[in-house]
Amino acid sequence: MILLTGGAGFIGSNILRALNESGRTDVIVTDDLTDGTKCVNLAGRAFADYIDAGDLDSRLPTLPGLSAIIHQAAQVDTTAKDGRQAMAVNYTLSRRLLDVAYRHRCPFIYASSAAVYGQGDAGFREDPACERPRTPYAVSKWAFDEHVRRLLPDPGIRVVGLRYFNVYGPCEHHKGRMASVGWHCFQSIRRGEPARLFEGSAGYVRDFIYVGDVAAINLFFVSNPTPSGIYNVGTGTPRSFADMGTIASRVAGGATPVEIPFPQDLVGQYQKYTCADLTRLRKAGWKHDFTSLEDGLAAYWGHINS
Repeated sequence: MILLTGGAGFIGSNILRALNESGRTDVIVTDDLTDGTKCVNLAGRAFADYIDAGDLDSRLPTLPGLSAIIHQAAQVDTTAKDGRQAMAVNYTLSRRLLDVAYRHRCPFIYASSAAVYGQGDAGFREDPACERPRTPYAVSKWAFDEHVRRLLPDPGIRVVGLRYFNVYGPCEHHKGRMASVGWHCFQSIRRGEPARLFEGSAGYVRDFIYVGDVAAINLFFVSNPTPSGIYNVGTGTPRSFADMGTIASRVAGGATPVEIPFPQDLVGQYQKYTCADLTRLRKAGWKHDFTSLEDGLAAYWGHINS
């Protein structure tokens, strides 16, 4: 049995789909469905049980034998100011679930974030020398990574942290402002409007990765005897936000994108450049090519219209 937290969320629901496609339905999904728009992410998926996030603590002692925990649940607002909430969800809950993995002697695969690198001034290697978190969200992710590092010499179980870069693709509709630029571009185009980009978008360059690739990497670490550690999950090929807007408009038949003023609340919090160093991921055995931005956005638009 696999425990999948955040299974109705953006990345979690894509992991559930990938598990189903690989023949796995022995999955316990947990999530908070207060936002009912997330329910559609479970439609058509197969799973053995569902546990509301509020009931998870009381159910942990009675869970059946687990073969893996895939922990995707998180406070995902990268701009949130409430550090207490960020630490409660992204650090404290993660520690409790890691304890469960130790009791079940099963692999623990969890979502970290490239936000731990801050503005990336020191590079994007999985190395403390490169980590300069600047927001409550980033600090909460970094703090759990540090906890994991202290445990890594323990051979008892495998613990794998995946530092996601800029993920985009199907099932992110519920994220609102935190959804990818691609999603926002497509919504504008569907309304008959041009895609809107922040001023200076050609100068903002990010490592965009399609969610299908992220799901596949999670399954790779669940299924293969890879070493414990923290791994970047990006493509290593950064592209500009202007590229994303132009490609989204092209595949969806929209007008040329227009620019809007840069939001003041994002000044100083918006990474201008990200690029995953994939040395460790490749060394762990991930040899596959990544979906190009062109192919990923085309697939995303096809999904939106299906």
